[in-house]
Amino acid sequence: MTMNDSVIITCALTGAGDTTRRSPHVPVSPEQIAQSAVEAADAGAAIVHIHVRDPETGAPSRDPKLYAETVDRIKQTGTDVVINLTAGMGGDLVLDADEPLEKGALPGTDLVGGLARLPHVEDLLPDICTLDCGSLNFGDNLYISTPEMLRKGARRIQELGVRPELEIFDTGQLWFAKQLYAEGLLDDPSVFQLCMGIPWGAPAEPEVLQSMVNMLPEGAQWASFALGRMQMPWVAQSILLGGNVRVGLEDNLYLKRGVKATNAQLTERAVTVTEAIGASVATPAEARERLGLRR
Repeated sequence: MTMNDSVIITCALTGAGDTTRRSPHVPVSPEQIAQSAVEAADAGAAIVHIHVRDPETGAPSRDPKLYAETVDRIKQTGTDVVINLTAGMGGDLVLDADEPLEKGALPGTDLVGGLARLPHVEDLLPDICTLDCGSLNFGDNLYISTPEMLRKGARRIQELGVRPELEIFDTGQLWFAKQLYAEGLLDDPSVFQLCMGIPWGAPAEPEVLQSMVNMLPEGAQWASFALGRMQMPWVAQSILLGGNVRVGLEDNLYLKRGVKATNAQLTERAVTVTEAIGASVATPAEARERLGLRR
């Protein structure tokens, strides 16, 4: 495994977590998310990863109109950046631990089929959309993405000509993603995001990341990230193992202990780490070429 000399930086702008009350810098409205995207791109991000939120409550949303407004606002600025839209919303299942069948799905559940997670992708045809490659104990709740949901979602994304970024939270999900590839539901180059430190997925430990990298198909493009204080160490860790990186307020709110960050600041710090270890930062054009994105 050799170090990556040209690093694609993704900035994950807002996510779906309960972070808006913990930092004033987490963007909520389409205008705020678009502005944050432009600032991250100016700071060195080749890709921006986008969730949307209800502008009134800050709660995560699947509303295609909010995605459309956000993407349109970014494009109106003329900023050259690769658009990566989440397609992972709609997998949340909250159950009572003692009587899950009797009480059924509890408040907080947002569970739909694989195709129902894609209307905004069908409308907007972004450069990239995510595909969360399996079910997971996600904190205290469940994230549901069954094999058949994934097959249907992957097939539709392939038909649309959008590049799926395969979100991998543990080694079993990586195993299944390779199965999708074997079944012809994923095209070259396959693009993986190795997601580390999410309770209760793969822990953010170097030997675990190395093991997952060893499992990747030959020729795969990949990146990795870790949560919280491990975000910046993981930038270096990923580059040294040959990968690309992701930073941003979806995964970490702090520049350092006690100092709340912006997306632009986290991107700038990732650029600093990248260049300090002797690598360069890839441009959006270079990212499009390497990830096989449409012109």
